[in-house]
Amino acid sequence: MLKSLRQVIKEQFEYRDLIYRMATFENKGMYQIHYLGSLWQFLNPAIQVAIYWFVFGTIRGGAPVDGTPFFLWLIIGLIPWFFISPSIIQASNSIYQKVGLVSKMNFPVSLLPTIRIIGNSIQFLVMLVILLVICIFYGLEPTIYNLQFIYYLFCLYAFLFAFSLLSSTIATLIRDYQMALQSLMRMLLYVSPILWNTSLITESFTKYGPLIENILKLNPLFYIIEGFRDSILGGGWFFEDLIYMGYFWTLTFAFLYFGAKVHMKFRKNFMEYM
Repeated sequence: MLKSLRQVIKEQFEYRDLIYRMATFENKGMYQIHYLGSLWQFLNPAIQVAIYWFVFGTIRGGAPVDGTPFFLWLIIGLIPWFFISPSIIQASNSIYQKVGLVSKMNFPVSLLPTIRIIGNSIQFLVMLVILLVICIFYGLEPTIYNLQFIYYLFCLYAFLFAFSLLSSTIATLIRDYQMALQSLMRMLLYVSPILWNTSLITESFTKYGPLIENILKLNPLFYIIEGFRDSILGGGWFFEDLIYMGYFWTLTFAFLYFGAKVHMKFRKNFMEYM
């Protein structure tokens, strides 16, 4: 029953060195024709953060959220999103883009989404360093809650891998899916707790507010982004809401299970869909 799942996970561990080498090679190839080269991996996130700081930290400084300066609250949600959105879109398209190359080489196709996620992790680590600097600038002191940041990082990578495995297979079989996914990611930016505090729904819609907020929480990215904020701002522990925690991991495992099953079923025929 779990044969496909075991096989896919086994491939990730057996070829972990290859995953890292190919991710590094792709990143170098992406920037090799630019004068500044790989420095753009540091400049891109720095420029994005600077723009948001200029707009929301100076010109349109929003009202604090639960006592936290709005820009700090905003950037804690944006930085994971800068990693999540491109990783999902690129990893979902990875098999379609590279399956022709992989068919001539001897390594599993299931590595392709992981290679893209690991490749984007370099820029993500840079953004986390920038986030640390911002937290220090705002005088945010370390707390015991910071320890659960590792847990939410694990949640982030587990979900990205599980979803991308399923998504990359569907995107190869049905090309319209990739376009729909890009539109969905643009929409999720506005219905996730990134640019605005979803608790405002409860305040605005007294009767249906809690119901609407619970519907928004069905989005697994809600769990991850709010978890990052709880870890940094000390909002609470991950085990305080066991029902929501169970929902997230059940959904993640479902993506992983069906993703592995569908991937193993169709990967011998991927070339026929090109």
